[in-house]
Amino acid sequence: GVSVAVSTFSLVAIAIERYSAICNPLQSRAWQTRSHACRVIVGTWALAVLLMLPYAVYSTTRPTGLRAARPPPTQCTHHWPSERVRQAWYVLLLLVLFFIPGVVMMVAYGLISRELYRGIRFELDVKGEAAGQRGAGGEPVTTCDEGDGCYLQLSRPGAALELRALGLGTQQDRARINSSGAQLAAKQRVIRMLVVIVAMFFLCWLPIFAANTWRAFAPRAAQRALSGTPIAFIHLLSYTSACANPLIYCFMNRRFRKAFVATCAGWGCRRACPRRPPEEEPPMASASLSKFSYTTVSSLGPP
Repeated sequence: GVSVAVSTFSLVAIAIERYSAICNPLQSRAWQTRSHACRVIVGTWALAVLLMLPYAVYSTTRPTGLRAARPPPTQCTHHWPSERVRQAWYVLLLLVLFFIPGVVMMVAYGLISRELYRGIRFELDVKGEAAGQRGAGGEPVTTCDEGDGCYLQLSRPGAALELRALGLGTQQDRARINSSGAQLAAKQRVIRMLVVIVAMFFLCWLPIFAANTWRAFAPRAAQRALSGTPIAFIHLLSYTSACANPLIYCFMNRRFRKAFVATCAGWGCRRACPRRPPEEEPPMASASLSKFSYTTVSSLGPP
């Protein structure tokens, strides 16, 4: 019970930390420290132990009924004061360990995905306008998107000279435009990874919590329907949640794979080999600050 609660609370804490780092990066840098991480870990374990105290209070042992064995084996079970208390307990676990964490994760990762999508739209608009400038001999096409704002507004043919004066025709800007495709692909991979993480949470934990709640309200019907292979498979799904996220990161993030291989290779190899800059997206807290990278350029000619 405690390990399940710690795992769920840790996923919620990670989702909130990621939301703060990406959607509110300037504010989050003030409190995202090592001491804060230690407090979150301690608080997660303390909350999990406090939540699972009823298991320690109402757990007992009883004979299994196999009299052939000597001594007769016993099993650990829960002896609740009443059937209402038992039902309330499993409903509480359904809310605290599944429904509320699932909603928090969906909201946090949904807001993160929306922020990344805004950055993707902004970079696509800038890239399209740059391509329009090159195709039209230096005269960009005026576009305006109400969601992200007007980025280039040119009203006369001579405005291209003013853009060059502003520095938009430098080598650095052209290099940034050329690398925008890789940045867009990296943000799209991050969005897909977040969707998979939320889907795996519901896939792993929904069956076990639904089965426990069903057995609390209809024990005989649930026992007939779930005994044997079904309940074993449901427990197997819940166990796989412990290793689901590392596998997701491994298959969907090249930087995670490289870091994992470097860790397994040992510290000696890491010290001998020079560290290269990452080829994919930088850390989410610094790579996805799309809301702070929007730029408005207005180059209107004189009346």
